[in-house]
Amino acid sequence: MKLIIINGPNLNLLGKREPEIYGSETFEDFFKTLQLKFKNIELFYFQSNIEGEIIDKLHEVGFNFDGIILNAAAYTHTSVGIGDAVKGIETPVVEVHISNIHAREDFRHQSFIAKNAKGVLFGFGLKGYELAIQSFL
Repeated sequence: MKLIIINGPNLNLLGKREPEIYGSETFEDFFKTLQLKFKNIELFYFQSNIEGEIIDKLHEVGFNFDGIILNAAAYTHTSVGIGDAVKGIETPVVEVHISNIHAREDFRHQSFIAKNAKGVLFGFGLKGYELAIQSFL
């Protein structure tokens, strides 16, 4: 099984940015933990702060991977393009957010991805990524 985690803008700052919301662990360290826990899965990771690069990656993997775990971060609430990319690919997508987006600002309650996602996980911290992986097993 081949799965990819795609993270959007500012998630490269995990471990530094607002630790009270996002925790103090870097995503790279957390990803190593996931790889050890799910040894039978080919796990890949991609992060970009650039909307077009996220769309390009979705197009690249969206027809030959078994699953995509997508945390588009702020683009979740603003990018029709990423929403359309998720709609246009065959690989199922699970949308993940570290924080509870419904406990935050009103604009974060809208997702252009959720309608075409296999499922949505939010508010479980980094554990949400693990839950998303388990949804593909």
